[in-house]
Amino acid sequence: MTDCPLSLPTFLPPKQKKRVMVAMSGGVDSSVTAALLKEQGYEVIGVTFRLWAGNEGQEHAKACCGIDSVEDARRVANKLGIPHFVFNMTDFFSKTVVENFVNEYARGRTPNPCVRCNEFIKYRLFLQRAEALDADYIATGHYARIVKSDDGRYRLLKAVDKNKDQSYVLYMLTQSVMAKILLPVGNLTKPQVREIAKQMGLPVYSKPDSQEICFVDTDDYREFLKKVRPDLVKMGPIVTEDGKVIGTHMGVAFYTVGQRHGLGISNPSGEPLYVVRIDAETNILVVGRRDSVLTKEAIVEAVNWVSGEVPNGRIRAKVKHRYKSPEGLAWVEIIDEKKVRVIWDEPQWAVTPGQIAVFYDLETGEEVLGGGTICKR
Repeated sequence: MTDCPLSLPTFLPPKQKKRVMVAMSGGVDSSVTAALLKEQGYEVIGVTFRLWAGNEGQEHAKACCGIDSVEDARRVANKLGIPHFVFNMTDFFSKTVVENFVNEYARGRTPNPCVRCNEFIKYRLFLQRAEALDADYIATGHYARIVKSDDGRYRLLKAVDKNKDQSYVLYMLTQSVMAKILLPVGNLTKPQVREIAKQMGLPVYSKPDSQEICFVDTDDYREFLKKVRPDLVKMGPIVTEDGKVIGTHMGVAFYTVGQRHGLGISNPSGEPLYVVRIDAETNILVVGRRDSVLTKEAIVEAVNWVSGEVPNGRIRAKVKHRYKSPEGLAWVEIIDEKKVRVIWDEPQWAVTPGQIAVFYDLETGEEVLGGGTICKR
């Protein structure tokens, strides 16, 4: 296991066949990705990212790409007989992912750090480093599929295993990037992946999936925010939609649209109240009834169209506004090259600024057309 700088290491073997660098997190999905590609005849090189050391220099051992994960990836690489390196990306990760995470909450928005990590770390910086190391492809253990059409364009499709599909978090992929990506497990179910790992004798075949945000070492992101930005603890009023003050919040960064629990308030009528709107500029948290959290429209910015072409006018699509939310039938109206208005047929629950809206084709619901960040509901 060797820390790998940006420059080309002289100790890599000479390239004799298609070289692929696999992002190995130490989990079963990326491990099977490496195993399958080696079996298919690629020259496979395993890479684990060192992303976060924390303020005290201590990594979150159990999280993706933490200390334990690096060791698991090394053991798998040894089993497969492939080289394994560690890329130190801590500074870049902190600036592009962690700082954005904190700043978005400070703005009263709810970010998705895994999406940002995919865009900036796995499919930008990692690809750049792989190209510098003369790799033909990079590969990850994401559950999604990339296929090349007869016209030469690449299409991003949902995984075969719909329960594990991760196409939602890959909406930012472009044509030039998809030409360099391999996603072997997208054609398999999770049980099949585990069975392959078991048959191959990979030591991580029964390892649980990572669920944590890798830089948050507790189950509560709020504790992380308090530690890195104590100034975000800024008490303010909780008001109803008609302006009545009914409580006090600890700081807008610690709440999200649709939140019901942890507000420290009660409604005299007995009807539950939810966070409806977060106003960071005035430090006000607005609450209301469940119906007030439902909305049929959203403005989406920083839009990426997977095909590389912006549609004309408006399109009909299925739109998912959270990773775990169902898709809703909607019109996607083009405002400009990077901004759209989504109008759903039916009201959607907790459409939240900072979260991602992804557009799927209407006919099959399988193909990702594009997506972007919700900025207004």
